Amino acid sequence: MPIITKIGRQKNNNERYNLYLDEKYAFSVDEAVLIKYQLAKGKVIEAFTIDEIVFDDEVRKAYNKAINFLSYRMRSEHEVKQKLQMSEFGEAVILEAVRKLYEHGFLNDESFTKALVNTQKKNSKKGPTAIRQELKKKGIERDLQDEVLATYSEDEQLTIARTLTEKIINQNADKTPRQVKQKVQDSLQRKGYNFTIISQALNSFELEKEQEEWEDIIATQADKVWRKYASKYSGYDLKKRVKTALFQKGFPGEQIDLYIEKKELEQQDE
Repeated sequence: MPIITKIGRQKNNNERYNLYLDEKYAFSVDEAVLIKYQLAKGKVIEAFTIDEIVFDDEVRKAYNKAINFLSYRMRSEHEVKQKLQMSEFGEAVILEAVRKLYEHGFLNDESFTKALVNTQKKNSKKGPTAIRQELKKKGIERDLQDEVLATYSEDEQLTIARTLTEKIINQNADKTPRQVKQKVQDSLQRKGYNFTIISQALNSFELEKEQEEWEDIIATQADKVWRKYASKYSGYDLKKRVKTALFQKGFPGEQIDLYIEKKELEQQDE
């Protein structure tokens, strides 16, 4: 059986040691592994013990790698496993390293899930559907997803959705109610809110415009439509295409007729 004839601390890593068996370099180990197996010069080591030492040292490497990965922010078990797989650790090593991370409180999918949901709500203003997609990407089990997302009440969703809706309305004061409504629906759907929450959020605001507001809005949008079609059409065809385009944008028929009448008068004066 081989005998440890020399142990030397590595120059570039003070926590790792090189072991020499029968005067030949054999392998290196972490300081924690060195202490665990009470490795010292002159100690006789059996072959199966060497295998255990090497395995434990691989686990220690994986554990340290994971600790460094977790030092930047919380991670899910799935993320940690992926990181260790990319570092080419074996499955058995990864499973044991993950077990130790749980044991020492560095890894906890339940705590991670709760933290992620809270962050997505407060910082990203996301709804349940979008948050669930994030949890899936992180490898969180469906049951845990359901459990934590159940704490995201409809009242809380509606409060956030109303805040987002108000912001969109204010940013689109030069748009028709139909355009604003569509922007709100598209935005909140992307954020992960369902139809019921979106409808309730929209119903909290009055989108209809006063006469003066319609005049300002159509003056901005209709001129662009008119220029677009005036380069290709004239007369009845021009009026028809402009009217259709403005109607699709949500302008009332009377406002469209007034605008077209105004443009026709301008053309007569030219």
